[in-house]
Amino acid sequence: MSFQAYLDAIEDKTGLTPRQLVDLAQQRGFDDEGVKAGVILEWLQADYGLGRGHGMALAHVIKKGPQIDAKHVGSTGSHRDDSDTLWLDGKATKPA
Repeated sequence: MSFQAYLDAIEDKTGLTPRQLVDLAQQRGFDDEGVKAGVILEWLQADYGLGRGHGMALAHVIKKGPQIDAKHVGSTGSHRDDSDTLWLDGKATKPA
C-alpha cells in the first residue's frame, strides 16, 4: 500500500481528512519534537480505531509534514507513490 493510500484509507475510516487529523494532533501538542510516535498511536487507536500501520503513516505526517522519501516515487512495488508530497486535503479535492 502506498503512503498516499494509507492516508486515503484513514480518511475513509475516520471521516476526517489527513489535514484535519494533523490539526487535531497539533492542538494536542503531538507535533512537538519530543513526542514519541507511541503516544500518537495510542491517541489514534483510542479515538479513531486506527491500527499500527495507518497510525504510523499519520504519525510520520504529524511529526515530519507531507514530504516523503523520494526513493518510492516512480518505483515499482506496493509502496510506490506518484509524488514525494502527500495530499492532505482529502480524496475529493485531490488533483488527478
